[in-house]
Amino acid sequence: MHDSKTPGKATRSKASPLLQAWKKQAIGYSFISPWLIGFLCFVIGPMIASLYLSFTHYDILSSPTWAGWDNYVRMFTSDPRLMTSLKVTFLFVFLSVPLKLAFALFVAVLFNRNRRGVGLYRTIYYIPSIIGGSVAVAVMWRQLFGRNGAVNDILSFFHIEGMNWVGSPDTALSTLILLVVWQFGAPMLIFLAGLKQIPLELYESASVDGAGAARKFFRITLPMLTPVIFFNLVMQTINGFMTFTQSFIITEGGPLDRTLFYAVYMYEKAFAHFDMGYASALAWFLLLIIGFFTALIFKSSSSWVYYESDGGK
Repeated sequence: MHDSKTPGKATRSKASPLLQAWKKQAIGYSFISPWLIGFLCFVIGPMIASLYLSFTHYDILSSPTWAGWDNYVRMFTSDPRLMTSLKVTFLFVFLSVPLKLAFALFVAVLFNRNRRGVGLYRTIYYIPSIIGGSVAVAVMWRQLFGRNGAVNDILSFFHIEGMNWVGSPDTALSTLILLVVWQFGAPMLIFLAGLKQIPLELYESASVDGAGAARKFFRITLPMLTPVIFFNLVMQTINGFMTFTQSFIITEGGPLDRTLFYAVYMYEKAFAHFDMGYASALAWFLLLIIGFFTALIFKSSSSWVYYESDGGK
């Protein structure tokens, strides 16, 4: 009898830690279940649905019909406006992202010094990033750079003839780039956090060696900030490719498609032309574009991002 009970006790003692681990995992999943359910229902579910719809002809009003690769073939063979939207989007991203990061870094360096009221100024400069993507700010920007806007009023004070900045094919995209650069608060705060992590001893040693402000910036500040620059570059590049509100509200993709961003064109196909199957294919192509450029940035990071923990590699 004693020998027959011993295996049972051993089994229960072995099963008890496993059961406790399962209970802990169940408790953890119960806490994250609201987010997990939302992620599955509102992210993964729509992604799978859009992937299916990208292989169909679907006009929202009727049931989708299978089309195979027709939507993807159409993108590259018979849609010149798609190529226009890609050119506009690439130009916008390649101009706005470096300008935005450069200006954010410049302001962050200024605010990194201990001056009176610097905390208030940081808050004020961050406000545009909070409200910058809203419809209200886009409408305000359209009024500022319109024919009768404040910008032309200022120019007329100096006897300079104004123009409809958002209505001219030559300046419409520039006004949108300026708006995005104005929303530099988020990367600025991240740069500030990175600047706080740079050891002061490095600057003190450089001062002893006679290094000036410019030499300290390029030899110490920039190399030590490269991980932060890398993070901001990835995030702002992704956001740049998905820009929608500014173009849709301010210029509606015009004039002459000069501000026809990819996201605006995708929205137009889905909800103006009711070509949801083709719009889904456009969405997945955008995912591939963003993935390609993100992977390219990650691949190049080994040659310019400095990590102190692994000796700068």
